[in-house]
Amino acid sequence: MLLEIEDLEVCYGSIPALKGIDLEVDEREIVALLGANGAGKTTTLRTISGLCHPSRGFVALDGERIDHLGPHEVAGRGIGHVPEGRRIFPRMSVQENLEMGAYRRRGSLRDDFERVFGLFPVLGDRRRQVGGTLSGGEQQMLAIGRALMSGPRLLLLDEPSMGLAPLIVRDIFSIIGQIREEGTTILLVEQNATQALRLADRGYVIENGRIVMADEASRLLADERVRAAYLGEAPPGS
Repeated sequence: MLLEIEDLEVCYGSIPALKGIDLEVDEREIVALLGANGAGKTTTLRTISGLCHPSRGFVALDGERIDHLGPHEVAGRGIGHVPEGRRIFPRMSVQENLEMGAYRRRGSLRDDFERVFGLFPVLGDRRRQVGGTLSGGEQQMLAIGRALMSGPRLLLLDEPSMGLAPLIVRDIFSIIGQIREEGTTILLVEQNATQALRLADRGYVIENGRIVMADEASRLLADERVRAAYLGEAPPGS
């Protein structure tokens, strides 16, 4: 097992955001984490990446606890985080943004650049362009590419389709699948539950800081409760 979370509790001041969640991610899986706004999805990712620290429970990578580490140390263990809202460096060029993702790497970055430009050819075409002038879809590609420059084993994606046109969303999800095929494990937080569950191997549903459902993605996609709550479909007889 690559990632293990057990009995995780995280508080903001006296307010609990996560209330004893359990979650597992195996090598080369795509696991989707679904839930409404404020359910605890982003807090889960922030805790894995060292931006939040638990008051109870643990986060382990390859069986070794990482919940006491800072973000740079977690990144050094092989976890890349693409935050909600992209958060690229808008005054830096595409290439400079990508180089920032590889700040802990040593030696030549040629293969890393080739991989990112292979996945996102538009970034190669615009490598000298300032990041803040890219379209929303291109900025999302840049944010994912920047995370890949660290050579992660586990990639955390927080709402990668937010605010993007449907055609761009289709492209982004196709590339996420390709990233997994190349060997990177993915934990995906996504508002587009249908797309997420079609792509994922397994999924979790979080409500008010608690995991309330966990199953294979295909079963969650067919579950009437999930379809009513997250896919906009009314349950039979309503």
